[in-house]
Amino acid sequence: MASSPLLATSLPQNQLSTTATARFRLPPPEKLAVLIDKSQSVDEVLQIHAAILRHNLLLHPRYPVLNLKLHRAYASHGKIRHSLALFHQTIDPDLFLFTAAINTASINGLKDQAFLLYVQLLSSEINPNEFTFSSLLKSCSTKSGKLIHTHVLKFGLGIDPYVATGLVDVYAKGGDVVSAQKVFDRMPERSLVSSTAMITCYAKQGNVEAARALFDSMCERDIVSWNVMIDGYAQHGFPNDALMLTQKLLAEGKPKPDEITVVAALSACSQIGALETGRWIHVFVKSSRIRLNVKVCTGLIDMYSKCGSLEEAVLVFNDTPRKDIVAWNAMIAGYAMHGYSQDALRLFNEMQGITGLQPTDITFIGTLQACAHAGLVNEGIRIFESMGQEYGIKPKIEHYGCLVSLLGRAGQLKRAYETIKNMNMDADSVLWSSVLGSCKLHGDFVLGKEIAEYLIGLNIKNSGIYVLLSNIYASVGDYEGVAKVRNLMKEKGIVKEPGISTIEIENKVHEFRAGDREHSKSKEIYTMLRKISERIKSHGYVPNTNTVLQDLEETEKEQSLQVHSERLAIAYGLISTKPESPLKIFKNLRVCSDCHTVTKLISKITGRKIVMRDRNRFHHFTDGSCSCGDFW
Repeated sequence: MASSPLLATSLPQNQLSTTATARFRLPPPEKLAVLIDKSQSVDEVLQIHAAILRHNLLLHPRYPVLNLKLHRAYASHGKIRHSLALFHQTIDPDLFLFTAAINTASINGLKDQAFLLYVQLLSSEINPNEFTFSSLLKSCSTKSGKLIHTHVLKFGLGIDPYVATGLVDVYAKGGDVVSAQKVFDRMPERSLVSSTAMITCYAKQGNVEAARALFDSMCERDIVSWNVMIDGYAQHGFPNDALMLTQKLLAEGKPKPDEITVVAALSACSQIGALETGRWIHVFVKSSRIRLNVKVCTGLIDMYSKCGSLEEAVLVFNDTPRKDIVAWNAMIAGYAMHGYSQDALRLFNEMQGITGLQPTDITFIGTLQACAHAGLVNEGIRIFESMGQEYGIKPKIEHYGCLVSLLGRAGQLKRAYETIKNMNMDADSVLWSSVLGSCKLHGDFVLGKEIAEYLIGLNIKNSGIYVLLSNIYASVGDYEGVAKVRNLMKEKGIVKEPGISTIEIENKVHEFRAGDREHSKSKEIYTMLRKISERIKSHGYVPNTNTVLQDLEETEKEQSLQVHSERLAIAYGLISTKPESPLKIFKNLRVCSDCHTVTKLISKITGRKIVMRDRNRFHHFTDGSCSCGDFW
């Protein structure tokens, strides 16, 4: 009889009552096997099992088959303990029953038990087959997978398609692209599953070109392979490719997209502000058989929030069934990034009071951002301290970033600086950018220069830091300092990250870079820019050329500011939409102070509401003012 210290549990005898079998005429073993296969509930399986025991069929030549079928039936009805207990009460289980038990343990997350069963199999002097290994590999990490790989080779099953597919999947999940590639290349025939696993491996490593090449070479693709490729694009900075592939999937008609497809496509929309495309996906979900479950709803909340339509995000949130912590986090973050701080804090309290859900580290990022945007210093500090004291959550760099931003906005610059210095981790460029921006905002150039001198001694590669340093030097007329920063960037080979702004017009996302003249409407765009420049100057606009790092004449600096990517996007929006239409602009970097001023003036002279998302937050420009209060 097989035994295991972890699984030595008996079948509950009270559930194997023979009462139901007293009036039951037992069919032959062949019919019993059919009855087990057709069982609709665990009660039916228990009755058949009781009948087998009552009539002493344990010694029948066909009992091993019945035993195997009972094992599978219990497992299929979710009675894993019953299934494994049956195995351990079996005298001399054969290879088929061993393999079935290993598979049951593996697919139900009982990894240790699966390996114990495999060891028992080897101890019984039974050689595993391809199905044994393909079942066991479902439980493997990359490390244990390498060990099992040696056993696979020992038993001569290295090129079996089932086993090789399992090995590729194990290595792919662990990010071991080299090992996965070796197994994949040796496969005489590549299956749909193995190819999809290899695409997953490439995508995890960010090698979307290799993933797409393999994807395109596949003769057959199921929805899993499509989803892996779409999500690979979305997760590694290729949102346009993700949306184009989604459109290709819909155009081909088969396979049908599912919830995972939708969530990946919505993520892509969020990255480039493709609101109209996101709305179309929402309509598609409603008209198809895709369920509006909590994952899809959370994707919609995130998309609407990040695409500038907070109102629609709230509507989806209110209609979301059985909200989990991820859905609450998405809505809290949505309120925070748009500057609706009180709503974010209200939701934070409602989540705990009404649902009893406990906040996670992600919840606190959104909540602390809300406090920072509203300048709620005391509330923010209280919430930050409660992370460890009340919830046992250790603050991460993102939480410190929110706290530093909060203190900086309130003018508590030295306290913000001390917070960074006293952290139990190294500060990143986001934190330094935050405190330097606060120094510039509040005119504390002494502290700003002190921090600047400290940072110059560090090998920081973030170009945004150098831009802020240059601005601080320029603000106090220290043009030697400006030149010093410029020369440092040249010496260290630091190139300012190119600003990219997008605007969606009639379901098409238009992308602009500084000085861009590639657009088909380039002539009209630059004509509009000149008109804007003339009108805002009549309203007192004076260019802030301190933000220009290049060594140019003053006139050239002014001209370079006029063609920043966000201004090109705004100009295109003005010539392409109705006069009363709001404009939504999305930029990959922090909007510079000069463009922020210009956008406020454009909103005033045109009467347009302009919503702009930059790297830090959303800015809602209305009638010459911004929701950020000129702090970002």
